[in-house]
Amino acid sequence: MTRSAVSHEVHAPARPTMLYLVKQLELAVRARLDEVLRPVSITPPQYAALTVLERRSDLSTAELARNSFVTDQSAADMVASIEERGLVSRVPDPRDRRRRVLRLTDAGRELLDRVREQVEAVETAMLSPLTTDEHTDLRRYVTLCRSALSSTPPQ
Repeated sequence: MTRSAVSHEVHAPARPTMLYLVKQLELAVRARLDEVLRPVSITPPQYAALTVLERRSDLSTAELARNSFVTDQSAADMVASIEERGLVSRVPDPRDRRRRVLRLTDAGRELLDRVREQVEAVETAMLSPLTTDEHTDLRRYVTLCRSALSSTPPQ
């Protein structure tokens, strides 16, 4: 190749992909939640599990795993830990007495109530650069993106 055939174009640096930005946001949220939840000795996945059970009771451990973004094995370990602390209990399934399902206990509700304001403050800080309309749009866009990649609706 001759010297004159070499391109001297200046390329702008590549922008990070949306996947990268979403992961960076997840890591930033996780770090802030770690700080908020440390005083009550629960992890963000445990917090997620408790909030799932607050919204939707009587889930199996496998169902809780799917709704809490953890593997079945991780969910089993997590449930054992929060059950030992009295934050959840296993009860007979009202639809099938041979099965046991998980329910949030009063202690679990009290723990969620203790951290609710701090967790909401993390979300408020994250959304603070956005207008109310932009916040609504972001929620809609994130929900649409999630739906495009998953066959199960968000809980």
